[in-house]
Amino acid sequence: MGLKKMKDNLNGTVITQAKCIIGKNIRLRNVAPSDAEFIVRIRTNEKKGRFISTTSSDVSKQRKWLEDYLTSKGQAYFLITDLENKPLGTVRMYDQQGDSFCWGSWVVAEEAPSHTAIESALLLYTYALALGFKRAHFDVRKGNLSVIKFHERFGAVRTGETEDDFLYTISKDKILSTLDKYKKYLPEEVEISR
Repeated sequence: MGLKKMKDNLNGTVITQAKCIIGKNIRLRNVAPSDAEFIVRIRTNEKKGRFISTTSSDVSKQRKWLEDYLTSKGQAYFLITDLENKPLGTVRMYDQQGDSFCWGSWVVAEEAPSHTAIESALLLYTYALALGFKRAHFDVRKGNLSVIKFHERFGAVRTGETEDDFLYTISKDKILSTLDKYKKYLPEEVEISR
């Protein structure tokens, strides 16, 4: 497959923060307190924020959350940027359950290039496999039809529902198949810096 090149040897199945994951047109970089204003703006955007958990519009609260995140364990929160570091969105890994991780907080700015969503998902899955994960679980708001279709195209299987959300899982085999199917969105080797 040839999709992964690690600067460090990544061992174990634990969600850990990475400095940067570099793709073909975008990168995922670990968030910093200086990203607070962008994160608040994108998460409180009426159109983009309607299918995610509510976020305070207080930038100082977001900055404090980001400071605390940087010393936390068990989650990885990335700013999606272009290769020149222009912010395009966010995505997060969290809620490890054995060899499965949850991902969410996935918000892509309206002005982001069309490839941003698919490439950010592929980079996140590449990183998860590098960490040793064998599957993912996540939920999608029932009204978020474009994201539901996106995940189902990737091979995610609906496993249940709550009042507000559909619950999904995706296996390692489906992730690998998706990485191969959409390989044109990734460089020959994804670089992961820890």
